[in-house]
Amino acid sequence: MYRLKEIDKYILNHIEPEDEVLKELNRETHLKVLGARMISGHLQGQVLSMLSKMIRPKTILELGTFTGYSAICLAKGLQKGGKLITIEIDDELEGFAKKYFGKAGIQHKIEQRIGPALEIIPILTETFDLVFIDAHKPEYPAYYNAVFEKVNSGGYIIADNTLWSGKVLENPAEDDFQSQGIICFNDMVRNDGRVEKVILPLRDGMTIIRKK
Repeated sequence: MYRLKEIDKYILNHIEPEDEVLKELNRETHLKVLGARMISGHLQGQVLSMLSKMIRPKTILELGTFTGYSAICLAKGLQKGGKLITIEIDDELEGFAKKYFGKAGIQHKIEQRIGPALEIIPILTETFDLVFIDAHKPEYPAYYNAVFEKVNSGGYIIADNTLWSGKVLENPAEDDFQSQGIICFNDMVRNDGRVEKVILPLRDGMTIIRKK
């Protein structure tokens, strides 16, 4: 039986190489930012780039900027003149991400918003071809409800961490709001006849949802 780390190494050696800006961003995040493991990283970043290039969105909404890795990857698929709005609650990360948006040459495509996503989403006037959810896990169901009407017909919602280290198979403790949020979200999506959906066992789970 091949070990998982060997398979992971093989995969990384057989996909598009990580570009230098993302490599630098990854390294600086791990050196300077608490919770660096939350960064998308090379494999997931390549998947997000590929999906975005397949969808060819004019508008993207991201919930959870962190240090900007996933936004840079998603922006690679934007149509000419397209825009990505990214929301982050931690104002201390705004400058960090902005620096790398500049290094990636996409600062003109990115609109950063700082604050709680559930307060910002209702005041957005845009509709979106692609939404990426990777923010506060207990609020996943609320995010889904908040963004749904702003997703164009035929548009996509991608949600990260939907297998939650296998905790979706367990009965969460009363105070485990993170697991409860993910499980509730997964059940909502499963029972929503307005969408098509699939869960990919990539890293910690990634759900791809298409609005009919």
